[in-house]
Amino acid sequence: MNNIRSDQSCANLHTSFKNTHMTLATAHHDLIDSRTAAKRLCIAVLLMTLGTSSMYAVAVFLPAVQAEFGVSRSSVSLPYTAMMLGLGLGSILMGKVTDRFGVSTALIIGAVSVGLGYVLSGLAPNIIIFGICHGFLLGFFGASATFAPLMADTSMWWSKYRGIAVGVCSSGNYLAGTIWPPIVQYGIEHYGWRNTYIAMGVICGIGMFLFALLLRQRPPVSQHSTVINVAAPNRDKPFNLPIPFAQALLCIAGVGCCVAMSMPQVHIVAYCNDLGFNAARGAEMLSLMLACGVASRLISGLICDRIGGLKTLLLGSVLQGIALLLFLPFESLISLYIIAALFGLFQGGIIPAYAIIVREYFPIQDLSKRVGLCIMSTMIGMALGGWLSGKVFDLTGSYHASFINGIAWNLMNIAIVVYLLLRVRNAQTPSQPALVPA
Repeated sequence: MNNIRSDQSCANLHTSFKNTHMTLATAHHDLIDSRTAAKRLCIAVLLMTLGTSSMYAVAVFLPAVQAEFGVSRSSVSLPYTAMMLGLGLGSILMGKVTDRFGVSTALIIGAVSVGLGYVLSGLAPNIIIFGICHGFLLGFFGASATFAPLMADTSMWWSKYRGIAVGVCSSGNYLAGTIWPPIVQYGIEHYGWRNTYIAMGVICGIGMFLFALLLRQRPPVSQHSTVINVAAPNRDKPFNLPIPFAQALLCIAGVGCCVAMSMPQVHIVAYCNDLGFNAARGAEMLSLMLACGVASRLISGLICDRIGGLKTLLLGSVLQGIALLLFLPFESLISLYIIAALFGLFQGGIIPAYAIIVREYFPIQDLSKRVGLCIMSTMIGMALGGWLSGKVFDLTGSYHASFINGIAWNLMNIAIVVYLLLRVRNAQTPSQPALVPA
């Protein structure tokens, strides 16, 4: 009898341990749209704010770094280009890490890399070492661990409010652009750009590591459906196209929209300097632009829940093109503040829309990797645009040609999105319900 009781106790203990292990490994389906999901979302915003800080801090450092190293405008733009290329390529790797080991593992790798990247950049003896630190540490292993992995992870924890949840998560990226530029400018003026870099490494690296430990639970996978204004997709043939071709089109669209997006975001501080306004005014405009981008991502998330990712992407791309056009005729200080705010409001929802599109149309089992591919393309666009805008400036002596270049790339993005929307519309039948598996 004692042996039977002992066996039963062992069995119960084993079952209890197994259930506990499963809870820690993969969350229960009931946690979708729950308080747990909301808590994770808040942590994700903080991680995004820390992990992607380098995307916007480097724009404020640009004039000081150029002056110290004595290089051209296009050359001093190369570390930003290297960082964005690294972020893009690293998004694929970190997407695979997230799919296999969970988002927490990717974030811990990112925390160590961001900390080292900032510190070593602050100690860099020349522009080459400075660029390598940005490309590999701050970009490839650092920021890439937060951007695509957190958006993909968030999309798995939400169903009914997926659009706004991903919008909130990605708003941490623009929150970084709102918070860090004024802080960085203050640090440069009072402590020098090198000390400011080192301080950011300590703050962001330690903060990311601590928050990453709170996201060890794997996401649930919903089997329900939600109703939005797009046709139920065949996930084996998104947009009625082969998966590789559909993915390639999204990636090309991502390059186009972000070449255009990078022009004001990377060069607004230098542009203000050239117009006779000091760097502090440019840093304020960048902060304002990205603060409005936070609002834009929240509003776009709400819109996305109603009309779907593709239409949200088209709306954002058209409005971004309009904002770029406004930079051409207006150069006064007040008008630049207004246009910077409008640019932030118009384009903030573009990049999160790619994560929603992938979640709506592509297979779920490799979601993080495919979101990573899209984010890679947008970061390549940001990298190319940041360098190309500086190069066009060096060739022409004016940023007007750089704005026109951005508008042309933006038109390419619009053309691709319209093509995909037409394919989705042609695939619909009047009797077919508008369902998207969650």
